[in-house]
Amino acid sequence: MTTRTQVAIIGAGPSGLLLGQLLHKAGISNVILERQSGDYVLGRIRAGILEQVTVDLLKEAGVGERVGREGIVHHSIELVFAGARHPIDVHGLTGGKVVTAYGQTELTRDLMEARQAQGLTTVYEAANVSLHGFDGDQPVVRYQKDGATHELQCDFIAGCDGFHGVSRATVKDSISEFERVYPFGWLGVLADVPPVSPHAIVYGNSDRGFSLCSMRSLSRSRYYVQCPLDDKVEDWSDQRFWDELRRRVDPELADKIVTGPSIEKSIAPLRSFVAEPMRFGRLFLAGDAAHIVPPTGAKGLNLAATDVKYLSGAFIEYYLEHSAAGIDTYSQRCLRRIWKAERFSWWLTSLMHRFPDTAGFGQRIQEAELDYLVNSKAASTSLAENYVGLPL
Repeated sequence: MTTRTQVAIIGAGPSGLLLGQLLHKAGISNVILERQSGDYVLGRIRAGILEQVTVDLLKEAGVGERVGREGIVHHSIELVFAGARHPIDVHGLTGGKVVTAYGQTELTRDLMEARQAQGLTTVYEAANVSLHGFDGDQPVVRYQKDGATHELQCDFIAGCDGFHGVSRATVKDSISEFERVYPFGWLGVLADVPPVSPHAIVYGNSDRGFSLCSMRSLSRSRYYVQCPLDDKVEDWSDQRFWDELRRRVDPELADKIVTGPSIEKSIAPLRSFVAEPMRFGRLFLAGDAAHIVPPTGAKGLNLAATDVKYLSGAFIEYYLEHSAAGIDTYSQRCLRRIWKAERFSWWLTSLMHRFPDTAGFGQRIQEAELDYLVNSKAASTSLAENYVGLPL
């Protein structure tokens, strides 16, 4: 069975769904292919801190109502080190910029519901997806669904299918990959308890390792502690987790932590990764298909949204203004911003975590840098500017 669309989007995560929504609003037809089920996509627990550029893009796509109503604005972040907590006035240091706490699951749900309400085509559980002809002017995507083979003809392919997707794998021999794998993971716990700091994210540095106090709503919290990569989730009871978290923050904050049974618990490895370039003829990579950042600093989803902003603009320019300028510069524009975010995430990860050689001298160096950071307006401003998102 053969069908046709203007843009074939591989992957129904936030970046693919957001791209589809923006293209639809501009009158550009698109079909999304997703190898997993819709329930599986919604069940993935991911980040929840949005830069203003991401919030603005959701509004532009027509799905910003709920994030505007339910998202929780953060004016500051807090750094814990040497047993004390220090606020960084992000709002004041950046001339009024903020970030918004809104779970990626909810963002994905908003985009899925909008697409369904508009009757747009999303093919879930599309098997054996393969990409062809993108080095010419007649790309084709083939896949299997319900035992039948389908062919989707298109003008462009957008690979929004993540780190393990088919898009980057298809062009693997034509890209340069840059990677740093970190020697630890994050043990994350999601619990229906009020956040310990409802209007700030708390990053903790201690000689026991990193910690993070975050949130999804005023009644659901997300907490993390650094752990060895070979740890198993079953080794960590809820009680062990809460006890360890309290040891890694200041005493006042530790006393405020409300505990409860975990509703999700997982260990995530940390890596920095960039694939260059991001365009291959009429195939474009976006989001995790092209880059991964450590979760420190919450840049992953926001970088994906920026890719989508550039890519949707390029397609709109091509179809409505008959110009290929945005398409031709897509990779360079994205990579310039990506490497700045990679630098920030690497720096913050290096500053806040315990590495194998951090003990003793290394720990004191981290604490000295943190002390300088919180007491220097210039250093605090640099942190705040990167945290809320650098200009496009």
